[in-house]
Amino acid sequence: MVVSEVLQGVRMADIARIIEVVEPEAKALGFDLVRVALFGKTEVGDEEHTLQVMAERPETGQLLIEDCAELSRRISDRMDQLEEAGEDLIEDAYRLEVSSPGIDRPLTRPKDFAGWVGHEARIELKDLIDRRKRYRGELVGFDPATNTISIEEDAVVYAVPFDLVAHAKLVLTDKLIAASRPIDMTGADDIVEEQED
Repeated sequence: MVVSEVLQGVRMADIARIIEVVEPEAKALGFDLVRVALFGKTEVGDEEHTLQVMAERPETGQLLIEDCAELSRRISDRMDQLEEAGEDLIEDAYRLEVSSPGIDRPLTRPKDFAGWVGHEARIELKDLIDRRKRYRGELVGFDPATNTISIEEDAVVYAVPFDLVAHAKLVLTDKLIAASRPIDMTGADDIVEEQED
């Protein structure tokens, strides 16, 4: 399951359909889709929406710069094919942003919550539970039988229904940095040089 988000009043875009189109392109390259989000226009004069696609290599939890470029090309080509066939997935102008999840990654799938047990996370819910929508604490576990996330905050463990999660991400801590794989910077120098020209 991939979390999808439509933010800031984006209209007429079927995010589930966008995922149907994007996910096979990621899988064809051996990547797991982490998140697809469609952000609305954010600034006065900004004429484009942003379609954000986060993906990772299952074995590393990240993408190289070349991976992002290749996935971006595949998604763009597929969206162009659909548009030529008469299917506009996003009505307005948009920019495509393909990236790796990063160290303080969003948590979007049950395996994310299970895989980062012992690390600090922030969770925001779609609806109130006991007059609360936000939790910040250490991930204790994920129970697939009840589809709930356990998070410990101030020595109390809360059971949070996965289906009610609106946003969740890891909190950048020294423990998280120490536990994270080194980020592969292959190609980073080339990008810096290109930007300077």
